[in-house]
Amino acid sequence: MPVNNTPSPDLRAYALMLLRITAAYMFLLHGVMKFQGGVPLGSLPGVAMVLELVGGVLLILGLFVRPVAFILSGQMAVAYFLAHASMGDFWLPLKNKGESAALFCFIFLYLSAAGGGAWALDRKRGG
Repeated sequence: MPVNNTPSPDLRAYALMLLRITAAYMFLLHGVMKFQGGVPLGSLPGVAMVLELVGGVLLILGLFVRPVAFILSGQMAVAYFLAHASMGDFWLPLKNKGESAALFCFIFLYLSAAGGGAWALDRKRGG
């Protein structure tokens, strides 16, 4: 008899929820640090701060997950190329301190395709 190693749909939805909430919380903390540091809103870091604060809260709540995650994925791609890869060592994120930007980029890209999982407000509103 073949063994079925496929996780149940419920388990996948809860694992996706944990990924969404954990990544969004860590991302939100970046925005909080910028806010407490007095980053001016009109600057590029100020725009990033607003995206991190608003996007982090929306993802934690599971609201508008797909479009928000797609926008945040793009933000992290831009952050990697402008702030990290331009420092040199393009292919070595550990050297250019871009590992978190790269990870956030691909986590958010995955969330934009997969949705919010369990406990997402999108499920309540039919999104």
